[in-house]
Amino acid sequence: MTHDAARWCSAKDQTIAPDDRLALAVATVENFVPKDDIQRRAQQTVLDFAAKHQDALHRSCLDGHFTGSSWVVDHSGSSGLVLLHTKVDRWLQPGGHADGNGCLGSVALREAAEETGITDLEIWTDPIDIDVHLFVNRSASEPSHLHLDIRYLVKAPREAVVRGNEESQALRWIKKTELTDSELSLDESTQRLAHCGFALAEQVLA
Repeated sequence: MTHDAARWCSAKDQTIAPDDRLALAVATVENFVPKDDIQRRAQQTVLDFAAKHQDALHRSCLDGHFTGSSWVVDHSGSSGLVLLHTKVDRWLQPGGHADGNGCLGSVALREAAEETGITDLEIWTDPIDIDVHLFVNRSASEPSHLHLDIRYLVKAPREAVVRGNEESQALRWIKKTELTDSELSLDESTQRLAHCGFALAEQVLA
């Protein structure tokens, strides 16, 4: 993926203003350049799903829906932030539902800000990974469904203060060498996102 058009932007930037068009989300996925077969398969799965589900931006689409998440790095790009998610009791990256917003970068940045409590975050405008996974809901009110997760790199400012919110039990900055830490038990998907995020950070924050 080239970085000629991609850049850092904040929540105030109109480049990532909320937009209710499914077509915008689809275009984001279509323009993504996969690095391997895993990303290529995920990209095609998302495109096929969106073609069959015009309500894929909404949680009311019970088969599955779009989500946006991010690998949040510190100002130097050498550490990434994970949170111990209250609902699933696992260490994960920040992220959440599109809830009708087709600008998935806007979704990812919103969720990162809400779940970390960090102000003045910036997001790299191109996604760095795509993941499709089955979310097994423990509530009988909502069946298990697919999350079509479009993932970004987000940068924290130098003096970032991590506050978190009720969605997480704890938050922790980690180095690349800690991705396989048994205490964290990060799944393959989260580790893949982290590697993508750290790799891009090394290029654009050098």
